[in-house]
Amino acid sequence: MTKLNKKILVVEDDKILTSTLLDNFTNEGFSVITASDGEEGLIMANKETPDLILLDILMPKIDGITMARKLKENSINTPIIFLTNLDNLKHISDAIEVAESDYLIKSDWKVNDIVAKVKDKLNLK
Repeated sequence: MTKLNKKILVVEDDKILTSTLLDNFTNEGFSVITASDGEEGLIMANKETPDLILLDILMPKIDGITMARKLKENSINTPIIFLTNLDNLKHISDAIEVAESDYLIKSDWKVNDIVAKVKDKLNLK
């Protein structure tokens, strides 16, 4: 396994999904930090300066869209991929507007596809 020198922040309240993403990204050579809610995610994004954030929308304390807005207000322009179960146009529009991000619906993607999407977003082959 080659170390990629890329750090990913996974902000997700589903512990099983977080563990699965952590394992898969680590196996691909990424350094992975996790947060279980938007409040913790904001702290970690400021402290750890990740190369990319995988961000759920529906979470305790601070939702993903609010977290993305707060990052933008603080001039943190880390690329974001929203990874959520919400598929209505309002949420998609809000997410893309606030962060110029990608938006993936969890049930439509396999973990390997998510890893490939992250690599693409970071211009890794």
